[in-house]
Amino acid sequence: MLEPKSFTLNDIQKGARIYFIGIGGISMNGLARLAKHAGFVVGGSDNHPGERTEILEEQGIKVYYPQVGTNIDEFKPDYLVKTAAILPHNEEVKRASELGLQIFDRAEFLGAFTRTYKNVINVSGTHGKTTTTSMISLMMIDQGADPTVHLGADLDIFNGTVRAGSEDLLVSEACEFNRSFLNFSSTTAVITNIDHDHVDCYPTIEDVIDVFARFVRLVDDNGYVVVSGHDKNIAKAISEARDFFAEEGRTFPGVVTCAMDNEICEVTGKPADFTAENITFVEGLPEFDINVRGEGSIRVSLRIPGRHNIANALNAAAAAYLNGATLDAIKSALDGFGGADGRYTVKGKYKGCDVVVDYAHHPTAARATIEAASNMPHNNILVVFQPLTFNRTKLLFEDYVTSLLPCKKVLFAEIFSDRESDTLGMSSKMISDEINKRGGDTEFYEDREELKKRIDELIKPGDIILILGPEDIRELGDELCPE
Repeated sequence: MLEPKSFTLNDIQKGARIYFIGIGGISMNGLARLAKHAGFVVGGSDNHPGERTEILEEQGIKVYYPQVGTNIDEFKPDYLVKTAAILPHNEEVKRASELGLQIFDRAEFLGAFTRTYKNVINVSGTHGKTTTTSMISLMMIDQGADPTVHLGADLDIFNGTVRAGSEDLLVSEACEFNRSFLNFSSTTAVITNIDHDHVDCYPTIEDVIDVFARFVRLVDDNGYVVVSGHDKNIAKAISEARDFFAEEGRTFPGVVTCAMDNEICEVTGKPADFTAENITFVEGLPEFDINVRGEGSIRVSLRIPGRHNIANALNAAAAAYLNGATLDAIKSALDGFGGADGRYTVKGKYKGCDVVVDYAHHPTAARATIEAASNMPHNNILVVFQPLTFNRTKLLFEDYVTSLLPCKKVLFAEIFSDRESDTLGMSSKMISDEINKRGGDTEFYEDREELKKRIDELIKPGDIILILGPEDIRELGDELCPE
Protein backbone atom coordinates (compact mmCIF):
# COMPACT_ATOMS: atom_id res chain seq x y z
CA MET A 1 0.00 0.00 0.00
CA LEU A 2 1.22 3.50 -0.84
CA GLU A 3 1.59 6.03 1.98
CA PRO A 4 -0.74 8.90 0.98
CA LYS A 5 1.52 11.74 2.16
CA SER A 6 4.77 10.40 0.73
CA PHE A 7 4.10 8.61 -2.55
CA THR A 8 4.83 10.11 -5.98
CA LEU A 9 3.36 9.22 -9.35
CA ASN A 10 6.56 7.28 -10.03
CA ASP A 11 5.50 4.83 -7.31
CA ILE A 12 2.51 3.79 -9.43
CA GLN A 13 3.25 1.51 -12.37
CA LYS A 14 2.61 3.11 -15.75
CA GLY A 15 -0.56 1.71 -17.24
CA ALA A 16 -2.19 1.25 -13.84
CA ARG A 17 -5.96 1.78 -13.85
CA ILE A 18 -7.19 4.75 -11.80
CA TYR A 19 -10.86 5.45 -11.18
CA PHE A 20 -12.16 8.90 -10.18
CA ILE A 21 -15.45 9.10 -8.29
CA GLY A 22 -17.14 12.41 -9.14
CA ILE A 23 -15.05 12.78 -12.27
CA GLY A 24 -17.23 15.66 -13.54
CA GLY A 25 -16.15 17.95 -10.69
CA ILE A 26 -14.12 21.07 -11.41
CA SER A 27 -10.95 19.66 -9.82
CA MET A 28 -11.49 15.93 -10.41
CA ASN A 29 -11.92 16.21 -14.18
CA GLY A 30 -8.63 18.08 -14.37
CA LEU A 31 -6.83 15.51 -12.24
CA ALA A 32 -8.22 12.76 -14.47
CA ARG A 33 -6.81 14.49 -17.55
CA LEU A 34 -3.41 14.91 -15.90
CA ALA A 35 -3.39 11.27 -14.81
CA LYS A 36 -4.08 10.17 -18.38
CA HIS A 37 -1.24 12.41 -19.60
CA ALA A 38 1.04 10.78 -16.99
CA GLY A 39 0.48 7.36 -18.58
CA PHE A 40 -2.33 5.83 -16.55
CA VAL A 41 -5.56 4.24 -17.76
CA VAL A 42 -8.29 6.53 -16.45
CA GLY A 43 -11.99 6.13 -15.87
CA GLY A 44 -14.56 7.41 -13.45
CA SER A 45 -18.15 8.10 -12.60
CA ASP A 46 -20.59 10.91 -12.09
CA ASN A 47 -24.27 10.99 -11.27
CA HIS A 48 -25.05 13.32 -14.16
CA PRO A 49 -23.51 13.86 -17.60
CA GLY A 50 -22.36 17.36 -18.40
CA GLU A 51 -19.98 19.40 -20.53
CA ARG A 52 -16.92 18.35 -18.53
CA THR A 53 -17.71 14.63 -18.67
CA GLU A 54 -18.41 14.92 -22.40
CA ILE A 55 -14.93 16.39 -22.93
CA LEU A 56 -13.40 13.53 -20.95
CA GLU A 57 -15.25 10.97 -23.06
CA GLU A 58 -14.04 12.68 -26.22
CA GLN A 59 -10.50 12.17 -24.91
CA GLY A 60 -11.08 8.43 -24.51
CA ILE A 61 -11.80 8.40 -20.78
CA LYS A 62 -14.59 6.01 -19.78
CA VAL A 63 -17.28 7.71 -17.67
CA TYR A 64 -20.04 5.73 -15.90
CA TYR A 65 -23.49 7.07 -14.91
CA PRO A 66 -24.63 6.88 -12.13
CA GLN A 67 -22.34 5.83 -9.27
CA VAL A 68 -23.11 2.14 -8.65
CA GLY A 69 -20.93 -0.68 -7.36
CA THR A 70 -20.96 -2.66 -10.61
CA ASN A 71 -18.92 0.12 -12.26
CA ILE A 72 -15.94 -0.99 -10.18
CA ASP A 73 -16.29 -4.60 -11.31
CA GLU A 74 -16.49 -3.52 -14.93
CA PHE A 75 -13.59 -1.03 -14.95
CA LYS A 76 -11.36 -3.12 -12.65
CA PRO A 77 -9.31 -0.23 -11.21
CA ASP A 78 -6.07 -0.55 -9.31
CA TYR A 79 -6.71 2.65 -7.35
CA LEU A 80 -9.63 4.96 -6.60
CA VAL A 81 -9.62 8.72 -6.11
CA LYS A 82 -12.55 10.49 -4.47
CA THR A 83 -13.41 13.90 -3.07
CA ALA A 84 -14.19 14.62 0.57
CA ALA A 85 -17.84 14.97 -0.45
CA ILE A 86 -18.03 11.23 -1.31
CA LEU A 87 -19.13 9.45 1.84
CA PRO A 88 -18.21 5.91 2.97
CA HIS A 89 -21.69 4.56 2.13
CA ASN A 90 -21.22 5.46 -1.56
CA GLU A 91 -21.78 2.21 -3.51
CA GLU A 92 -18.54 2.48 -5.47
CA VAL A 93 -16.52 3.16 -2.31
CA LYS A 94 -18.15 0.19 -0.58
CA ARG A 95 -17.38 -2.12 -3.52
CA ALA A 96 -13.78 -0.91 -3.75
CA SER A 97 -13.35 -1.50 -0.03
CA GLU A 98 -14.73 -5.02 -0.36
CA LEU A 99 -12.12 -5.68 -3.06
CA GLY A 100 -9.33 -4.24 -0.90
CA LEU A 101 -8.47 -1.44 -3.34
CA GLN A 102 -6.51 1.57 -2.12
CA ILE A 103 -8.64 4.73 -2.04
CA PHE A 104 -7.11 8.21 -2.11
CA ASP A 105 -8.76 11.52 -1.36
CA ARG A 106 -8.43 14.10 -4.13
CA ALA A 107 -5.91 16.14 -2.12
CA GLU A 108 -3.75 13.07 -1.44
CA PHE A 109 -3.59 12.26 -5.14
CA LEU A 110 -2.82 15.86 -6.10
CA GLY A 111 -0.13 15.77 -3.43
CA ALA A 112 1.57 12.96 -5.35
CA PHE A 113 1.91 15.34 -8.32
CA THR A 114 3.61 17.93 -6.11
CA ARG A 115 6.21 15.34 -5.07
CA THR A 116 6.80 14.17 -8.65
CA TYR A 117 7.69 17.43 -10.37
CA LYS A 118 11.12 19.05 -10.16
CA ASN A 119 9.74 22.51 -9.30
CA VAL A 120 6.33 23.18 -7.79
CA ILE A 121 4.61 26.53 -7.35
CA ASN A 122 1.64 26.11 -4.99
CA VAL A 123 -0.68 29.12 -4.76
CA SER A 124 -2.59 29.43 -1.49
CA GLY A 125 -4.65 32.11 0.23
CA THR A 126 -8.25 32.83 1.12
CA HIS A 127 -8.88 34.95 -1.99
CA GLY A 128 -7.27 35.22 -5.42
CA LYS A 129 -5.82 31.72 -5.82
CA THR A 130 -7.31 31.00 -9.25
CA THR A 131 -6.41 34.36 -10.75
CA THR A 132 -2.87 34.29 -9.35
CA THR A 133 -2.27 30.69 -10.49
CA SER A 134 -3.55 31.55 -13.98
CA MET A 135 -1.26 34.59 -14.20
CA ILE A 136 1.82 32.60 -13.12
CA SER A 137 1.05 29.88 -15.65
CA LEU A 138 0.81 32.33 -18.54
CA MET A 139 3.99 34.11 -17.45
CA MET A 140 5.90 30.83 -17.51
CA ILE A 141 4.41 29.89 -20.90
CA ASP A 142 5.38 33.29 -22.32
CA GLN A 143 8.86 32.68 -20.97
CA GLY A 144 9.01 29.49 -23.05
CA ALA A 145 8.60 27.03 -20.21
CA ASP A 146 6.24 24.06 -20.48
CA PRO A 147 4.40 24.05 -17.13
CA THR A 148 1.83 21.53 -16.01
CA VAL A 149 -1.04 23.50 -14.49
CA HIS A 150 -3.90 22.64 -12.15
CA LEU A 151 -6.60 25.31 -11.66
CA GLY A 152 -9.87 25.62 -9.77
CA ALA A 153 -11.65 27.17 -12.76
CA ASP A 154 -11.68 26.96 -16.53
CA LEU A 155 -9.17 29.00 -18.50
CA ASP A 156 -10.00 29.45 -22.18
CA ILE A 157 -6.43 28.95 -23.39
CA PHE A 158 -6.34 25.56 -21.62
CA ASN A 159 -9.82 24.49 -22.79
CA GLY A 160 -10.48 23.44 -19.22
CA THR A 161 -8.91 23.56 -15.77
CA VAL A 162 -5.53 21.99 -16.52
CA ARG A 163 -2.58 22.13 -18.86
CA ALA A 164 -0.55 18.96 -19.35
CA GLY A 165 3.11 19.92 -19.69
CA SER A 166 6.52 18.65 -18.66
CA GLU A 167 7.61 17.34 -15.27
CA ASP A 168 9.99 20.29 -14.81
CA LEU A 169 7.32 22.60 -13.38
CA LEU A 170 3.90 22.23 -11.78
CA VAL A 171 1.79 25.32 -11.04
CA SER A 172 -1.20 24.49 -8.87
CA GLU A 173 -3.82 25.95 -6.59
CA ALA A 174 -3.43 24.89 -2.97
CA CYS A 175 -6.70 25.13 -1.08
CA GLU A 176 -6.86 25.19 2.72
CA PHE A 177 -10.37 23.68 2.91
CA ASN A 178 -10.34 20.56 5.05
CA ARG A 179 -6.54 21.10 5.39
CA SER A 180 -6.12 19.78 1.85
CA PHE A 181 -2.91 21.68 1.13
CA LEU A 182 -1.09 19.92 3.95
CA ASN A 183 -0.68 17.09 1.43
CA PHE A 184 1.38 19.33 -0.90
CA SER A 185 5.09 19.97 -1.20
CA SER A 186 6.35 23.25 -2.67
CA THR A 187 9.56 24.73 -4.00
CA THR A 188 7.71 28.06 -4.18
CA ALA A 189 4.64 28.70 -2.03
CA VAL A 190 2.46 31.76 -2.58
CA ILE A 191 0.14 33.10 0.15
CA THR A 192 -2.08 35.80 -1.32
CA ASN A 193 -3.85 36.65 1.97
CA ILE A 194 -5.25 35.01 5.10
CA ASP A 195 -8.85 35.71 6.06
CA HIS A 196 -11.37 33.81 8.19
CA ASP A 197 -13.11 31.36 5.87
CA HIS A 198 -14.16 27.70 5.75
CA VAL A 199 -15.58 28.18 9.21
CA ASP A 200 -16.78 24.56 9.33
CA CYS A 201 -13.08 23.57 9.39
CA TYR A 202 -11.63 26.56 11.26
CA PRO A 203 -13.73 27.99 14.13
CA THR A 204 -11.34 30.91 14.68
CA ILE A 205 -8.92 33.00 12.65
CA GLU A 206 -6.12 31.60 14.82
CA ASP A 207 -6.96 28.14 13.46
CA VAL A 208 -6.60 29.48 9.91
CA ILE A 209 -3.27 31.13 10.68
CA ASP A 210 -1.99 27.90 12.22
CA VAL A 211 -2.84 25.78 9.18
CA PHE A 212 -1.06 28.22 6.85
CA ALA A 213 1.98 28.04 9.12
CA ARG A 214 1.87 24.26 8.71
CA PHE A 215 1.61 24.69 4.94
CA VAL A 216 4.81 26.78 4.97
CA ARG A 217 6.57 23.96 6.86
CA LEU A 218 6.23 21.85 3.69
CA VAL A 219 8.26 24.27 1.55
CA ASP A 220 11.75 23.16 0.57
CA ASP A 221 14.49 24.73 2.69
CA ASN A 222 16.03 26.18 -0.48
CA GLY A 223 12.67 27.35 -1.78
CA TYR A 224 10.66 30.56 -1.52
CA VAL A 225 7.53 31.86 0.14
CA VAL A 226 5.88 34.72 -1.75
CA VAL A 227 3.51 36.77 0.39
CA SER A 228 1.49 39.97 0.59
CA GLY A 229 3.81 41.96 2.83
CA HIS A 230 1.21 43.93 4.79
CA ASP A 231 -1.07 41.03 5.75
CA LYS A 232 -0.84 40.78 9.55
CA ASN A 233 -2.23 37.23 9.55
CA ILE A 234 0.44 36.13 7.08
CA ALA A 235 3.06 37.73 9.35
CA LYS A 236 1.82 35.57 12.24
CA ALA A 237 1.86 32.42 10.09
CA ILE A 238 5.40 33.10 8.89
CA SER A 239 6.55 33.72 12.48
CA GLU A 240 5.04 30.40 13.62
CA ALA A 241 6.66 28.57 10.72
CA ARG A 242 10.06 30.16 11.46
CA ASP A 243 9.89 28.83 15.00
CA PHE A 244 9.28 25.31 13.66
CA PHE A 245 12.21 25.51 11.21
CA ALA A 246 14.48 26.75 14.00
CA GLU A 247 13.44 23.89 16.29
CA GLU A 248 14.15 21.41 13.48
CA GLY A 249 17.51 22.99 12.67
CA ARG A 250 16.33 23.71 9.14
CA THR A 251 17.07 26.72 6.93
CA PHE A 252 13.97 28.86 6.46
CA PRO A 253 12.94 29.43 2.81
CA GLY A 254 13.48 32.86 1.31
CA VAL A 255 10.55 35.19 2.02
CA VAL A 256 9.65 37.52 -0.88
CA THR A 257 7.15 40.28 -0.15
CA CYS A 258 4.76 42.20 -2.38
CA ALA A 259 2.97 45.50 -1.68
CA MET A 260 1.35 48.52 -3.29
CA ASP A 261 3.59 50.95 -1.42
CA ASN A 262 7.13 51.34 -0.13
CA GLU A 263 6.23 51.19 3.55
CA ILE A 264 7.77 48.70 5.99
CA CYS A 265 6.13 45.27 5.65
CA GLU A 266 4.74 43.56 8.73
CA VAL A 267 6.02 40.22 7.46
CA THR A 268 9.73 41.11 7.18
CA GLY A 269 10.22 44.53 8.76
CA LYS A 270 11.57 45.82 5.43
CA PRO A 271 10.06 47.46 2.32
CA ALA A 272 8.55 44.99 -0.15
CA ASP A 273 10.62 43.25 -2.80
CA PHE A 274 7.94 43.66 -5.49
CA THR A 275 5.87 46.86 -5.51
CA ALA A 276 3.12 48.37 -7.64
CA GLU A 277 3.78 52.04 -8.30
CA ASN A 278 2.28 54.90 -10.35
CA ILE A 279 -1.15 53.22 -10.28
CA THR A 280 -3.80 54.68 -12.57
CA PHE A 281 -7.16 53.42 -13.85
CA VAL A 282 -8.21 53.74 -17.48
CA GLU A 283 -11.95 53.12 -17.87
CA GLY A 284 -11.79 51.13 -14.64
CA LEU A 285 -8.81 48.95 -15.61
CA PRO A 286 -5.52 49.25 -13.68
CA GLU A 287 -2.24 50.38 -15.18
CA PHE A 288 0.86 50.40 -12.99
CA ASP A 289 4.58 49.78 -12.75
CA ILE A 290 5.84 46.55 -11.24
CA ASN A 291 9.12 47.40 -9.58
CA VAL A 292 11.52 44.62 -8.58
CA ARG A 293 13.68 46.18 -5.91
CA GLY A 294 17.11 46.90 -7.36
CA GLU A 295 16.52 44.89 -10.54
CA GLY A 296 14.21 46.88 -12.82
CA SER A 297 10.58 47.64 -13.56
CA ILE A 298 7.87 47.21 -16.19
CA ARG A 299 4.62 49.02 -17.00
CA VAL A 300 1.61 46.70 -17.23
CA SER A 301 -2.04 47.19 -18.20
CA LEU A 302 -4.55 44.72 -16.79
CA ARG A 303 -7.70 43.69 -18.64
CA ILE A 304 -9.46 42.78 -15.38
CA PRO A 305 -10.54 45.44 -12.86
CA GLY A 306 -9.87 45.94 -9.17
CA ARG A 307 -7.06 46.82 -6.80
CA HIS A 308 -7.18 43.24 -5.54
CA ASN A 309 -6.04 42.13 -9.00
CA ILE A 310 -3.04 44.46 -8.75
CA ALA A 311 -2.13 42.49 -5.61
CA ASN A 312 -2.71 39.20 -7.45
CA ALA A 313 -0.49 40.38 -10.32
CA LEU A 314 2.33 41.29 -7.93
CA ASN A 315 2.26 37.90 -6.21
CA ALA A 316 2.17 36.17 -9.58
CA ALA A 317 5.05 38.25 -10.93
CA ALA A 318 7.19 37.46 -7.90
CA ALA A 319 6.58 33.71 -8.12
CA ALA A 320 7.21 33.60 -11.86
CA TYR A 321 10.34 35.78 -11.60
CA LEU A 322 11.81 33.48 -8.96
CA ASN A 323 11.24 30.57 -11.34
CA GLY A 324 12.98 32.12 -14.32
CA ALA A 325 10.42 34.38 -16.01
CA THR A 326 11.83 37.65 -17.31
CA LEU A 327 10.12 41.00 -16.79
CA ASP A 328 9.26 41.03 -20.50
CA ALA A 329 7.47 37.67 -20.19
CA ILE A 330 5.63 38.89 -17.09
CA LYS A 331 4.48 42.03 -18.89
CA SER A 332 3.36 40.07 -21.95
CA ALA A 333 1.27 37.68 -19.86
CA LEU A 334 -0.38 40.36 -17.73
CA ASP A 335 -1.17 42.65 -20.67
CA GLY A 336 -2.97 39.77 -22.39
CA PHE A 337 -4.69 38.12 -19.42
CA GLY A 338 -8.48 38.23 -19.65
CA GLY A 339 -9.27 36.39 -16.42
CA ALA A 340 -10.28 32.87 -15.44
CA ASP A 341 -13.87 31.69 -15.74
CA GLY A 342 -16.09 32.98 -12.95
CA ARG A 343 -13.60 35.63 -11.82
CA TYR A 344 -15.08 38.96 -12.96
CA THR A 345 -16.26 37.28 -16.14
CA VAL A 346 -18.31 39.48 -18.45
CA LYS A 347 -20.90 37.07 -19.85
CA GLY A 348 -22.32 39.54 -22.35
CA LYS A 349 -25.16 42.03 -22.70
CA TYR A 350 -28.71 41.70 -21.39
CA LYS A 351 -31.13 44.43 -22.39
CA GLY A 352 -28.27 46.88 -22.72
CA CYS A 353 -26.60 45.93 -19.42
CA ASP A 354 -23.22 44.28 -18.85
CA VAL A 355 -23.71 40.93 -17.09
CA VAL A 356 -20.75 40.09 -14.85
CA VAL A 357 -20.34 36.93 -12.75
CA ASP A 358 -17.81 36.40 -9.97
CA TYR A 359 -17.18 33.70 -7.38
CA ALA A 360 -16.99 36.40 -4.67
CA HIS A 361 -19.05 34.58 -2.02
CA HIS A 362 -16.97 35.71 0.98
CA PRO A 363 -17.68 39.22 2.36
CA THR A 364 -14.12 40.41 1.73
CA ALA A 365 -14.16 39.17 -1.87
CA ALA A 366 -17.61 40.64 -2.44
CA ARG A 367 -16.45 44.04 -1.21
CA ALA A 368 -13.41 43.97 -3.50
CA THR A 369 -15.41 42.89 -6.55
CA ILE A 370 -18.10 45.54 -5.98
CA GLU A 371 -15.37 48.17 -5.69
CA ALA A 372 -13.83 46.90 -8.95
CA ALA A 373 -17.19 47.11 -10.73
CA SER A 374 -17.77 50.63 -9.40
CA ASN A 375 -14.67 51.80 -11.30
CA MET A 376 -15.98 50.42 -14.60
CA PRO A 377 -18.13 52.59 -16.91
CA HIS A 378 -21.76 52.23 -15.78
CA ASN A 379 -24.94 54.00 -14.75
CA ASN A 380 -26.06 51.82 -11.81
CA ILE A 381 -24.92 48.49 -10.38
CA LEU A 382 -27.50 45.85 -9.48
CA VAL A 383 -25.92 43.25 -7.20
CA VAL A 384 -27.33 39.72 -7.15
CA PHE A 385 -25.83 37.81 -4.25
CA GLN A 386 -25.90 34.24 -2.95
CA PRO A 387 -23.96 33.23 0.20
CA LEU A 388 -22.18 29.86 0.22
CA THR A 389 -22.76 27.47 3.15
CA PHE A 390 -24.85 27.99 6.27
CA ASN A 391 -21.92 27.89 8.70
CA ARG A 392 -20.06 30.64 6.85
CA THR A 393 -23.19 32.78 6.72
CA LYS A 394 -23.77 32.43 10.46
CA LEU A 395 -20.24 33.17 11.56
CA LEU A 396 -19.62 36.00 9.07
CA PHE A 397 -23.14 37.46 9.25
CA GLU A 398 -22.05 40.94 10.35
CA ASP A 399 -19.36 41.01 7.65
CA TYR A 400 -21.95 40.19 4.99
CA VAL A 401 -24.15 43.02 6.24
CA THR A 402 -21.40 45.64 6.29
CA SER A 403 -19.96 44.53 2.93
CA LEU A 404 -23.27 44.82 1.09
CA LEU A 405 -24.89 47.70 2.99
CA PRO A 406 -23.30 50.43 0.79
CA CYS A 407 -24.71 48.92 -2.43
CA LYS A 408 -27.50 50.85 -4.10
CA LYS A 409 -29.56 47.67 -4.61
CA VAL A 410 -29.02 44.01 -3.73
CA LEU A 411 -31.17 41.03 -4.67
CA PHE A 412 -30.52 37.96 -2.51
CA ALA A 413 -30.91 34.32 -3.51
CA GLU A 414 -31.13 31.68 -0.78
CA ILE A 415 -27.94 30.26 0.70
CA PHE A 416 -26.37 27.46 -1.34
CA SER A 417 -24.54 24.51 0.20
CA ASP A 418 -23.71 21.11 -1.25
CA ARG A 419 -21.83 19.81 1.78
CA GLU A 420 -24.09 20.59 4.75
CA SER A 421 -27.76 20.81 5.68
CA ASP A 422 -29.31 23.78 7.42
CA THR A 423 -29.31 22.98 11.11
CA LEU A 424 -28.62 26.60 12.09
CA GLY A 425 -31.83 28.29 10.96
CA MET A 426 -29.91 30.59 8.61
CA SER A 427 -31.31 32.28 5.52
CA SER A 428 -30.19 35.00 3.11
CA LYS A 429 -33.41 36.77 4.08
CA MET A 430 -31.88 37.43 7.50
CA ILE A 431 -28.99 39.35 5.90
CA SER A 432 -31.44 41.17 3.64
CA ASP A 433 -33.64 42.20 6.55
CA GLU A 434 -30.71 43.42 8.65
CA ILE A 435 -29.33 45.54 5.80
CA ASN A 436 -32.73 47.10 5.30
CA LYS A 437 -32.97 47.87 9.03
CA ARG A 438 -29.73 49.84 8.68
CA GLY A 439 -30.98 51.89 5.74
CA GLY A 440 -29.98 49.69 2.84
CA ASP A 441 -32.13 48.53 -0.06
CA THR A 442 -32.32 44.77 -0.57
CA GLU A 443 -34.84 42.13 -1.54
CA PHE A 444 -34.91 38.35 -1.02
CA TYR A 445 -36.12 35.79 -3.58
CA GLU A 446 -36.44 32.06 -3.11
CA ASP A 447 -37.70 31.52 -6.66
CA ARG A 448 -35.21 31.95 -9.54
CA GLU A 449 -37.87 33.00 -12.04
CA GLU A 450 -39.19 35.67 -9.69
CA LEU A 451 -35.63 36.89 -9.23
CA LYS A 452 -35.18 37.20 -12.99
CA LYS A 453 -38.46 39.09 -13.32
CA ARG A 454 -37.32 41.56 -10.68
CA ILE A 455 -34.02 42.07 -12.51
CA ASP A 456 -36.01 42.97 -15.63
CA GLU A 457 -38.01 45.52 -13.66
CA LEU A 458 -34.99 47.23 -12.13
CA ILE A 459 -32.38 47.46 -14.86
CA LYS A 460 -31.85 50.14 -17.49
CA PRO A 461 -29.39 50.20 -20.41
CA GLY A 462 -25.89 51.08 -19.25
CA ASP A 463 -26.24 49.32 -15.91
CA ILE A 464 -24.06 46.48 -14.61
CA ILE A 465 -25.74 43.30 -13.36
CA LEU A 466 -23.17 41.93 -10.91
CA ILE A 467 -23.89 38.30 -9.96
CA LEU A 468 -21.81 37.15 -6.98
CA GLY A 469 -21.55 33.73 -5.38
CA PRO A 470 -21.14 30.02 -6.14
CA GLU A 471 -21.76 28.33 -9.47
CA ASP A 472 -25.45 27.88 -8.61
CA ILE A 473 -26.15 31.63 -8.88
CA ARG A 474 -23.51 32.31 -11.54
CA GLU A 475 -25.52 30.08 -13.87
CA LEU A 476 -27.98 32.98 -13.93
CA GLY A 477 -25.42 34.79 -16.07
CA ASP A 478 -25.67 32.06 -18.69
CA GLU A 479 -29.45 32.23 -18.53
CA LEU A 480 -29.41 35.97 -19.16
CA CYS A 481 -26.74 35.73 -21.85
CA PRO A 482 -27.11 32.38 -23.64
CA GLU A 483 -24.56 31.77 -26.33
